[in-house]
Amino acid sequence: MIGTKLAHYEITSHPGSGGMRDVDQATDTKPGRRAAIRMLPATCAGDAERLARVEREAKTLASLNHPNLAAIYGIDSNPLIMELVEGEDLSAPISRGPISIGDALPIAKQICRGA
Repeated sequence: MIGTKLAHYEITSHPGSGGMRDVDQATDTKPGRRAAIRMLPATCAGDAERLARVEREAKTLASLNHPNLAAIYGIDSNPLIMELVEGEDLSAPISRGPISIGDALPIAKQICRGA
């Protein structure tokens, strides 16, 4: 999908896929900001229960405003358009093995601040 457009979002890369979503990085061509586009995989896109879960998640996130939570830019059932947060995701340090208490505490504090 790299190079394609979804409304006014131009897909620039595909950073990865998770358990429930595919994530693409895009540029919002209107204000020129970067965004993350989270879409259900094609195998789940017609599942009404999963689409309802996406909508509930978006409404919940849209009602919150905190620096440790990604902002929602828009939703149209599928996809969910949100703030692009740069950096390593938590699965990377976990995959490298046990995390020391000294490294885990700052991570846990950031998670708790966003809760």
